[in-house]
Amino acid sequence: MAEEASEAATSEGQSQTTTQHPLENSWTFWFDNGSNKSKQAEWGSTIRPIYTFSTVEEFWSLYNNIHHPSKFAVGADFYCFKDKIEPKWEDPVCANGGKWTANFPRGKSDTAWLYTLLAMIGEQFDHGDAICGAVVNVRGRQEKISLWTKNASNESAQISIGKQWKEFLDYQESIGFIVHDDAKRHDRGAKNRYTT
Repeated sequence: MAEEASEAATSEGQSQTTTQHPLENSWTFWFDNGSNKSKQAEWGSTIRPIYTFSTVEEFWSLYNNIHHPSKFAVGADFYCFKDKIEPKWEDPVCANGGKWTANFPRGKSDTAWLYTLLAMIGEQFDHGDAICGAVVNVRGRQEKISLWTKNASNESAQISIGKQWKEFLDYQESIGFIVHDDAKRHDRGAKNRYTT
């Protein structure tokens, strides 16, 4: 009888500690500390992978133990991209894509960042396979969240992603989609290819 109770307790304990909820994709958090950037540093040379997660439990463990955007120093960039995709225009998966961008007053993007992460890792977008990842850029007067996608020329997928993202965030302002190639050619003068 004692042996049966011991086996039941062991079985019960194992089921409570080993139950994991896998995500459809693995995701990697990346960080670029603005205070470590020098004028001479090549763009992207200071971006560092932080941790790759593949379960709901790992995500929450990380999210609950890292700073949220409102606590980052000005100049910091925090990324969450599908595993094996670097958050750079030059990455082959991102090369033909672009990004949707939403702007927030300084210190006001925490909830939108969380909702963006949950929509991405929870595969809530109809065209989720087209999403590469997201970044929050902390700047002096504002914070920007951008949702990066793979194929800028697929207009219907891009418009769908933009509209769904706005709904997930309950974002009332207009958002625009800039193609990475246009951004490279025109630096800060790139025009939106799509808006919603």
